[in-house]
Amino acid sequence: MKFEDTYFSRELRFAVGVEQQSGKYYLSIPVSNGLVDYDEYYELDPATYERFIEDHAAASDFAIQCRRHEKDDLLIMKPGSNRGVAI
Repeated sequence: MKFEDTYFSRELRFAVGVEQQSGKYYLSIPVSNGLVDYDEYYELDPATYERFIEDHAAASDFAIQCRRHEKDDLLIMKPGSNRGVAI
């Protein structure tokens, strides 16, 4: 998978982009499990992606829900047994 960010907020700690092979849209958040830092990718529908590109506050609210594991059903890659915590 090749994830390409189209918008990134260092301050709010999320990115929005497109996975190049599948064309899926995503919002990603950084996580760490103590051994490695990585990103979790949450699938977005096209309309939500377009809204998040324009409305960063809405994207930030969604990222907060992802950090609370409220959007786990949208994870593009399911986490392993040593799942990280949002950073």
